[in-house]
Amino acid sequence: MGEKMSDYILEMRNIVKEFPGVKALSNVNFKVKRGEIHCLVGENGAGKSTLMKVLSGVYPYGTYGGDIVYNNETVQFKSIADSESAGIAIIYQELALIPELSVYENIYFGHEIMEGKVINWNRTIVEAAKMLKKVRLNINPSTKIKDLGVGNRQLVEIAKALSKNVKLLILDEPTAALNEDDSANLLDLLRELKEQGVTSIMISHKLKEIVSIADTVTVVRDGSTICSMDAKEQKITEQEIIKYMVGREIENIYPKREKYQDGEVCLEVKNWTVFDPESNREILHDVNINVRKGEIVGIAGLMGAGRTEFALSVFGNTPGYKITNGQIKINGAEKRLNHPKAAMDAGIAYVTEDRKGNGLVLIQDIKYNTTIANLGKLTEGLVINENEEINVANDFKKSIGIKAPSIKQIVGNLSGGNQQKVSLAKWLFVGPKILILDEPTRGIDVGAKFEIYSLMNRLVEQGMSIIMISSELLEVLGMSDRIYVMSEGTITGEVTAEEATEQKVMAMATRV
Repeated sequence: MGEKMSDYILEMRNIVKEFPGVKALSNVNFKVKRGEIHCLVGENGAGKSTLMKVLSGVYPYGTYGGDIVYNNETVQFKSIADSESAGIAIIYQELALIPELSVYENIYFGHEIMEGKVINWNRTIVEAAKMLKKVRLNINPSTKIKDLGVGNRQLVEIAKALSKNVKLLILDEPTAALNEDDSANLLDLLRELKEQGVTSIMISHKLKEIVSIADTVTVVRDGSTICSMDAKEQKITEQEIIKYMVGREIENIYPKREKYQDGEVCLEVKNWTVFDPESNREILHDVNINVRKGEIVGIAGLMGAGRTEFALSVFGNTPGYKITNGQIKINGAEKRLNHPKAAMDAGIAYVTEDRKGNGLVLIQDIKYNTTIANLGKLTEGLVINENEEINVANDFKKSIGIKAPSIKQIVGNLSGGNQQKVSLAKWLFVGPKILILDEPTRGIDVGAKFEIYSLMNRLVEQGMSIIMISSELLEVLGMSDRIYVMSEGTITGEVTAEEATEQKVMAMATRV
């Protein structure tokens, strides 16, 4: 093996993993140096988690091709217990603690401290306290897990790994559910553990964190390793990582399209003033907006500026706000849209930012979710034409590029980007003329964003008009023909795409 080999605690060589109909990993090579923090990045579905499940024995030896060399030995883990006894611990996003048990019971669950045939609880509590100190968690070991916040539960998971004498710690999206303070605390802890000789592999989407903590970054795309970057040899930037993740420069993430020619005004909202009985205050004041045919109009603003409230009040006013003034004109004719059905009949559709809460039925399949908003189109008498329903769902799956084995796939099992595409399919089936998109790419990865932007471009080229609400300033600048800026329930500015800059829009968004 030679001396050089011992620099690496782990080498995964030519790993191949197939599922029915899908090659999840094709010839992946992955090397981790002893005592480093190694970040593994890639889009949803690129194969990162699959690779870690192969390593930890979730997918046992014999179900994959290739070799795992750990501490200079070729290993064959048949279960998680095997990898754990070798000093490898994996911590998933969905934490595996037992809520009703105490912290100390959880830390030593499955490898209890025994005296003969009896558990020695006193020693368990003393040892658990030592482990908690290592992760800088100052709580009573008798606290129940259910009484801890997400950040502290994460630290208990790491304490549990340390109690098993972990050498290689794998963290799958460890900061996804954490606030900024807890995230910073976790990253500091990883740096401390590194000083104590623990090697970490971290899977993350948060590029800012990766750039701040990684010694090495490996990028996985479509089941293959694309490259490894060493922070000592080159400064790793977010730009660089994205380029390898999606296979193109970030500049091109907003696909080009011919900007609209001056179309007719298809939607006009005038002097729109809205009162919210629940909070007992005026939430929108004298808002004036117009949209032309074949145009993408961006609405920018900070959280709480009133953008979603505006969209909901125009789309049939489901929250039951009190519209105290204003009118809506569609193609020049005044409309009263007292209910979402009236808005849909008038040619407006609204894709919610909360796709999991309000947009989709997660326990149902793609077919059900695609057709649910417009079943009338598929019924003959009282019966739904199921063949037609299948055709519609398959057409959308293909034209929007929903990645799933079939339209029978349960929507809750899809990635964020694919869920968002189903959400779009649902409303496109309604056949709107004006589509309101509220945070259309929140929580989805760069490649899926590009696909959604391309779809938006196709729709406006076909004559649809889009109102896009987004908190990502670059997205608003990259996709809009015109931009309205809101602050505290009122419009504080309007700019064309050519005039708009980040500074200009931000100045308007903070104007009160």
